[in-house]
Order: sequence, then C-alpha cells, then structure tokens
Amino acid sequence: MKEIVAVDIGGTHARFAIATVNAGRVIELGEATTLKCAEHASLSLAWSAFAQQAGRELPKAAGIAVACPIQGDILKLTNNPWIIQRSLLNARLGVTESTLVNDFGAVGHAVAQVGEEHLLHLCGPRVPLPDDGVTTIVGPGTGLGAACLMRTDNRYFVMETEGGHIDFAPLDGLEDLILARLRKRYRRVSVERVVSGPGLVNLYEAIAEIENAPVKTRDDKALWTMALEGGDQMASAALERFCLGLGSFAGDLALAHGAHSVVVAGGLGLRLAAHLPRSGFQERFVSKGRFESIMAKMPVKLITHPQPGLFGAAAAFAAQHS
Repeated sequence: MKEIVAVDIGGTHARFAIATVNAGRVIELGEATTLKCAEHASLSLAWSAFAQQAGRELPKAAGIAVACPIQGDILKLTNNPWIIQRSLLNARLGVTESTLVNDFGAVGHAVAQVGEEHLLHLCGPRVPLPDDGVTTIVGPGTGLGAACLMRTDNRYFVMETEGGHIDFAPLDGLEDLILARLRKRYRRVSVERVVSGPGLVNLYEAIAEIENAPVKTRDDKALWTMALEGGDQMASAALERFCLGLGSFAGDLALAHGAHSVVVAGGLGLRLAAHLPRSGFQERFVSKGRFESIMAKMPVKLITHPQPGLFGAAAAFAAQHS
C-alpha cells in the first residue's frame, strides 16, 4: 500500500486528493479539494495551499493530470498561465517520484480501473466492458477529448489521441448547411467545433441563420441550461444536432480504433446522462452502413465517477510504478 497525491489541473481549477494505490491499482481516493488556478501563481504554490488545507505532511509521490499534451520539458497548460518544467517538477513539489499524464489520458486510466457501478449503460447490449480488446473513449467538454484503451492479458494500455480534431463530416442536408456557415467563421471545421461546450453555440447560431430567426448572442453555459431545460425551441434543436454529432463521432472513432466498446466521458457527458438515451445518439452511432450489425453489438457506457481526472491521475501513477 502506498499513499500518493492525485492532482487534476484544468484551465480554471486544480483538484487535489490523497489516494492509496497498490499493485498497479487505486485502492481509495480521498475527498477532493478544489482550488482556483487564478488564485495561485504556480502548481507548487497551489500544492502548498493544499498541504495547508489538508493539515498534514503530503506523501512523497504524485500522479498529475494536466490539460495539455505531455511533450518536451516545458509544458504550457491550455487556458491556464501555469508552466510546468518536467525536469524540475519533483524537486519543486518535494516528491521523489511522479507521473504526468494528459487530462484525457487520465480519463482513460479511470475507465480502465473504475467499477461497473461507475459505468452507466447508454445503448447496445447491457454487458460489462470486455476484459480484452479496445475501448474507445470520447469526452465532450470545453473541447472534445478522445482516447483509446486496450486491454490484454490482464494488463491495459491507454493511448491519448487528438481525435476530436478530425474533420466534421455532415450526414444530411441540414448539416451540409451548418457546415457551410461554419466555414465562413473557421478556416477548418473540426468535430470539436460542433461537439463541445462552445460547439452548441455554433450549432445554435447556424440553425438560427438557416431559419432566418433573430438570435441573441449567448455564452455556452447559459445556452446549455436553456437547451437542457427544453424551454427554447432553437436551443433544443441545437442540442439534438449535438447528440447526433456525438453519436456519429463516437461510432466513427470506434470503427477507426477497431473497438469492442465505447465510453462517453467529459463534463458534458454527465450533464447529458438522462438526455442521450432518448436522443438520436444511438441511431447515428449504429448507422455505419455495412457495419451496422457490428455497431449494434457494441456496449456504450457513460462514466459517472465524480472525479475521473483525479482517479485517473492516481491510476496512471499506480500503473507506471506497479
């Protein structure tokens, strides 16, 4: 048994918790402490603030998930002024060993280790995720995350990807019109421009233009609330297009990965837990021509763990140091 500090750093918040790991797995994740990144000038200062709140000496090991690619020695976080220098990280935090993982890579580790109680059935056969084979993971949030989890011989491997940045492919006449309007705004229209938090605004404004309807500029948080409450027809139409796009993207990526199952993650995944099963998500996920029968046999789950980033950061450490 070993205690570590699990850290999940995003653009706005940094979350900390004490975790217990053993034999490559997370045994327990303690209560999370959430700090605002803007209130601390660096990770090491936020680390010290967490230690003060915890009221104890912190473990000398850390699993850290960060919202940026893990490439090179200097890591610049997306939408966060913190800079992490990998070669100095252990010394600055006062730890002897650490694991750095991309934030969506951490979600992949979480999917690999959480119990079935944290995996909500969305569509397909009601069976557990397979012990062998590939699981595609997609996560709409501020952006659109994608990862590939491969299990074999009681081991697993997480492959971080930038799948959310593939081209958006319209599948009907309305989506052709939506794409034409988005091309006026963006040099290249990726799936993330449609299937993400800000993507709902893009859909809403494009549909309003197609309908020749006046539209008020709205931030994505307010629009998501309107769409999920169902009181605004234009917002509801945008949400339905979002769910169709997510189903298409998840199915395409599963085919590309040769997957046997799919897990939906991300902050918006949880918000859509009740909505996705009654949307067009499943129809679009399965509609892959000659591969429809294969897609229909694929279980699709939604991860409901309250802190998948923290859990995954701890799991990544456990897997690396087992």
